[in-house]
Amino acid sequence: MKRLLIMRHAESDWSIKDCTDHDRPLNERGRTAAKIMGRMLQQVGDVPQVVITSSAVRALATVELAADAGEWAAGIETTQKLYHSTVNSALTVAAETPDDVDRLMLVGHQPTWGALVTHLTAESIPVRPATVVGIDCLARKWQDLLFGTGKLAFVLHPQMFSDSV
Repeated sequence: MKRLLIMRHAESDWSIKDCTDHDRPLNERGRTAAKIMGRMLQQVGDVPQVVITSSAVRALATVELAADAGEWAAGIETTQKLYHSTVNSALTVAAETPDDVDRLMLVGHQPTWGALVTHLTAESIPVRPATVVGIDCLARKWQDLLFGTGKLAFVLHPQMFSDSV
């Protein structure tokens, strides 16, 4: 069975003046949350084989910190297609993943990630910063992800594991 892991970027730093949305970095709380989530996914045995992330600085930093803290061996790909994406563009990115990958993580932004969870599972889940949603997919191929073809496996928020985020 394929498992899609949907991770929203961690909390970004809005105190920086003259910073474009795409170049906005994480704040300290966001960096902490990303590391927590990386370790938690490692501890529960749900580390992705492949990660595809939005090209936004905060999304890439989230997954790099998570992967480092969780000692993931996953390859990380960056794409502009997940920045200002839609559900359809996220599904298109997933569809390009080789079928021998059973655990894929997409890292990106709201409101698309919440809409993607709802599209695949018919569940409405709050996808807060650094949240990871695991979806078990009935499809055998990533290109066959369709409306309602997923079952919610878990939702992990960094606040579940630390008072400091």
